[in-house]
Amino acid sequence: MSYVGGMSVADRRWWETRWFFALLLIVAAMPVLWPQIPPLVDLPGHMGRYRVELDIVSSNALQRYFEFRWAVIGNLGIDLLIIPLASAFGVELALKLIVISIPVLTTAGIIWTAREVHGRFVPTALFAIPFVFSYPFNFGFINFSLSMALALLAFALWLRLDDYSHSVRSVIFVPLSFLLWLVHVFGWGVLGLLVWSAELVKIRDRNSHWTKALVTAARKCLPLCAPIVPMLLWRSGDAGGPTAGFLNIGSKILALFSAVRDRWLFWDSIAVGVAVVLLASALFDKHLSFSRRLAIPSAVLALIFVLLPSEVFGSAYADMRLIPFVLMLAVVAIRPRDTTNHATIQRLAVLGTVFVGLRLTGNAVSYWIADNETTSELTAIKYIAPGSSVLSLVGDSCGKIWAMPRHSHLGSMVIVRKQGFSNDQWQIPGAQLLRVTYMKARPFDADPSEITISGDCKKRILANAAKLAGVSAAAVYVQRKYRTTDEALEEFPRDAFDYVWLIRPEGYTAPPPADLRPIWSGRSSWLFQVIHTRDSATRHTSNAPAIPTTPSDT
Repeated sequence: MSYVGGMSVADRRWWETRWFFALLLIVAAMPVLWPQIPPLVDLPGHMGRYRVELDIVSSNALQRYFEFRWAVIGNLGIDLLIIPLASAFGVELALKLIVISIPVLTTAGIIWTAREVHGRFVPTALFAIPFVFSYPFNFGFINFSLSMALALLAFALWLRLDDYSHSVRSVIFVPLSFLLWLVHVFGWGVLGLLVWSAELVKIRDRNSHWTKALVTAARKCLPLCAPIVPMLLWRSGDAGGPTAGFLNIGSKILALFSAVRDRWLFWDSIAVGVAVVLLASALFDKHLSFSRRLAIPSAVLALIFVLLPSEVFGSAYADMRLIPFVLMLAVVAIRPRDTTNHATIQRLAVLGTVFVGLRLTGNAVSYWIADNETTSELTAIKYIAPGSSVLSLVGDSCGKIWAMPRHSHLGSMVIVRKQGFSNDQWQIPGAQLLRVTYMKARPFDADPSEITISGDCKKRILANAAKLAGVSAAAVYVQRKYRTTDEALEEFPRDAFDYVWLIRPEGYTAPPPADLRPIWSGRSSWLFQVIHTRDSATRHTSNAPAIPTTPSDT
């Protein structure tokens, strides 16, 4: 196929060369190269789980707090990869290498998919690459993000095997689909939708009737159905949280504008605006058009996004996770028309390259800022004795701040570096292999007990909940789930914790309760030691490092 009149497919421009593809892959990795811990919101929480997974058999301290049991679930990607890599590099470096690979693999999926759909790499596909650093990636949904990167590559492979027999595809995609489901169920589901939609377009283009086309496309997808049995077994019984939040239009619109949410509202909105303008141009401009074989799958994913609830089986932001990939694939579906002159295509390539450079530079700067903040806050861990239990209380802005709350799960670094306890591990039935067994910490034993909000925010939440459930029911729900820092400091069980770590807390009014002794302070964080009885205090502090006279992180 050619998109320039009279140009041979063999004629390559600079944006179609291997060196340019290699450069794109390198640039995609750059924002994550510098930070010691990739600044993704949930990542420290996952790191804590990996530490338990790897060391609980040999650690009495971890056995005191947690239980870890393997099971076949559709959310095991990095939980499995970390085992061989951590033995070679350690948990932190191994996880960093995996996280670096995710934007690289996603970018490779964009490049390969564009080449398969259009016959060559079109410059308009460059505008899809910044969506690699999407809201779900920045949020730290790493099994999900890895599965979506692999789903893109698998979809490109499916298109590449278009001329092969159904049996060849089956031999490859039966095990591949199961592996993809094992990484994360979302990637497997998206691959199925993409393949079915693309096959439907191809069959319809042969003048097949709609009914026949629908059935035939479904039959073509049979090699992808292998995970259905383990999927049903996984979600049977009580292995699932609530599913809620259908057709919340306000939430859908916010998800669209948040597709690449990182730090700066105006800057992040521009990226979404560029994609929307490009999509509108493909509809109305004489120079651009869509490949139906990718535009229709993108439209199917867009419809799923609209219909999908915000919470599925207890996993939040289910619909939000999809929208960056809807935009990404819709942009990749755009191509110059055959009548478009070379000068216009050249300008698109230059603009796309500049867009990639500017956007990923912004991500790199944001990650550098976050790394500096995280390094400062993690200084507190030096003053925590190994194996200690730590109550981490982190502030939530109640939607007032656009920047990602990258401090939300820093408490889990106590698990990673001290084999201790932090109260921010997730406990959703069927979603994790880790179970918190430290019952004496209740109700401050698991996520979201670490979250603190301001008094004004709590009043707003209470008012909204009262409209739905009544005043008394709302009061019980809000008081159980949402606390100011002052309330949490008064309510937590003293005998269950050795330290209290405040990380950018909300609703905190110094001084702390009398039984909390300050031992470290940072820019907006504080570490306190819980004063137990004399014997208990001696036991918990005997191995602690020396504490400076004037607490400071500098």
